[in-house]
Amino acid sequence: MLVKVITSLSTDVAGLIQQSRDYQASLYPSESINQDDPEYLVNGDMYFVGAYDGDSLCGIGGVKIMPDTPVYGEIKNLFVDPACRGRGVSKLVMNALENYLLKKKINLCRLESGVSQPESLGLYRSLGYMERDAYGDYEPDPLSVFMEKIIK
Repeated sequence: MLVKVITSLSTDVAGLIQQSRDYQASLYPSESINQDDPEYLVNGDMYFVGAYDGDSLCGIGGVKIMPDTPVYGEIKNLFVDPACRGRGVSKLVMNALENYLLKKKINLCRLESGVSQPESLGLYRSLGYMERDAYGDYEPDPLSVFMEKIIK
C-alpha cells in the first residue's frame, strides 16, 4: 500500500468522496455534516492524500492547517472504501497526515467526527486522540464528537 498526494479530482477520487458524502448523509441530518467541497479538498489549501493498492484507491484523507492560536491541523474527509476496510488503510492515511504536520512543525491535530461512527471514534482513540469541546468555527452539536492530539 502506497500513500500519494492527490491534486486532481479524478474519477476514483470523486467516487470515494461521494461514497463518504453518501455515508454521512445516511447517518446525520445535513446541518450536522461538516464536509468540504470535493474540489476544495484537492485544490484548496489542503494536504490531501490517497492510499493505493497498486492502481486501486483504497482510502482518502486530508489535513488543513488552521492559522489559529495555537496553529493546528484539522483532519478532513478520512474515508476508506468498504472493500478495503480491515487492512490498516485508515491508520496509514492518518500517519501520513500527522507526519505532514510534523514536517510543518505543527504538533496539534484536531478533528470532528460523529456519534454514529463507533469505528472511526475507536480508530481515533487508538491513535491517542482525546475528546474536547467544539473548536474553531464549530458550534456544539450533540451528534458531533470533537477530538485532538499532540503529535510528536
